[in-house]
Amino acid sequence: MLEVRNLSVQYGAFKALDDISLKVPQGSIVSIVGANGAGKTTLIKTISGLLKPKAGSIAFKGQDLTKIQAHKIVHLGVVQIPEGRKLFPDMTVMDNLICGATHPNAKKLRDQSLNTALQLFPKLNERKNQLAKSLSGGEQQMLAIARGLMSAPTLLMLDEPSLGLAPIIVKQIFQIIKTLNSNGLTILLVEQNVYQSLMISDYAYVLETGKITLEGSARELLKNQAVKEAYLGV
Repeated sequence: MLEVRNLSVQYGAFKALDDISLKVPQGSIVSIVGANGAGKTTLIKTISGLLKPKAGSIAFKGQDLTKIQAHKIVHLGVVQIPEGRKLFPDMTVMDNLICGATHPNAKKLRDQSLNTALQLFPKLNERKNQLAKSLSGGEQQMLAIARGLMSAPTLLMLDEPSLGLAPIIVKQIFQIIKTLNSNGLTILLVEQNVYQSLMISDYAYVLETGKITLEGSARELLKNQAVKEAYLGV
């Protein structure tokens, strides 16, 4: 579904991504794992069209996303859940959800998507008339994911969904991601929580200082000694 080839991204003279290549097969969960500052968010923002690469290509179902504007990339079904949630804090839960269904394809499915989102996140249904800023951190993350689902994605990209959440909420979020994938949604997961990411993923790439240093099936990487020492505290 998604293929990144020889992607390089620079901030001025600083090379944030250096010759990155990866694939996301349809129906899979693929993780990009690594420490803070490795370039994970830069990668996902470039796929979303928020950043333009210095070199390389990004093909989604055969279309080169580097030549398409960011808002039109969303129309194609590539949806990013940003790090830090980026909700509209002074709007209600329901209004935040409706804001996710603004492009024509999503508008056609709005009622269906809303019903699905509220079934998947019953707490949001209970709090649909509350302001987003009044929700707990975990509830805000659920709202961010639900708003993304309102955009009718075929590829959902999540940027650090566990950031700042209590361990019990982190488990819930990862279970939700697994459920979405079981329902047919392709997932690209960018995450510092390496163990939880690898536990639910099919394939993973390790990103370090802008370069992919390891890749393989998630189960293989869980057993990899370098990964254990660097990220799993073993």
